[in-house]
Amino acid sequence: MTDNSYVHRLQAGAPGKPILFVLHGTGGDENQFFDFGRRLLPEATIVSPRGDVSEFGAARFFKRTGEGVYDMADLARATEKMASFVATLAKEHEATDVLGLGFSNGANILANVLIEKGLFNASVLMHPLIPFQPKANPALGGRKVLITAGERDPISPAPVTKALAEYFEAQNASTTTEWHAGGHDIRQNEIDAIQRFFEPYR
Repeated sequence: MTDNSYVHRLQAGAPGKPILFVLHGTGGDENQFFDFGRRLLPEATIVSPRGDVSEFGAARFFKRTGEGVYDMADLARATEKMASFVATLAKEHEATDVLGLGFSNGANILANVLIEKGLFNASVLMHPLIPFQPKANPALGGRKVLITAGERDPISPAPVTKALAEYFEAQNASTTTEWHAGGHDIRQNEIDAIQRFFEPYR
C-alpha cells in the first residue's frame, strides 16, 4: 500500500471500457455502492475505496469539526490523495472514460476533486454539500455532472445544492439536477436518473 492508496474493492472491466469510482457516505465502506456500480456499468472497471478517516468509528474521506464544518486542510490532503489514486488506476486500466459516483461525504470528496483537478469525465453527486465558494476551473467545460438531492435534506440544504449546480453551470459543465421531495435518503427517481446518465458509457 502506498500513501496514495486506500483499502478498496476492484473489479477489472473489459478492454476499452470506462473506470467507475464509487464513493461511500459517512459510516459506509467499500461495499456500500460496489454492486450498484457493477449493475450500472457491467463491463466497466469498478473501484470502491474506503475512507481513511475515522469519525467515532465511522469511515469518512476527510475530517470535519462539526456538521457541515469542514477541516479545510484535511480536505486539501484528501483531495490530493484521491486525485492520485484515481489517476493511477485510470492509467493502469487504460480507461476510456473516468467516471465517479459518490453519496454524501463521498459526493463531497468527488466534487472537490472535480473542482480542483477535473479528472472525471462524468460524475454523479448524490446529496453533496460544498459549504464554500469553489474556485473557478475552466477545465470543467464540457464535463458531465448529475446532482441528486432532497428538497428537505437537513444535511445538504437545497439552497447550497442549487449554488453548487450553478457553480458547475458557470464553468460550462453539462449539469443536471434531479430532486425528490424527501431528505438525505436515496429514492427511486434518483436511481433512474443515474441509470440514464451513465447509459452512454455502458
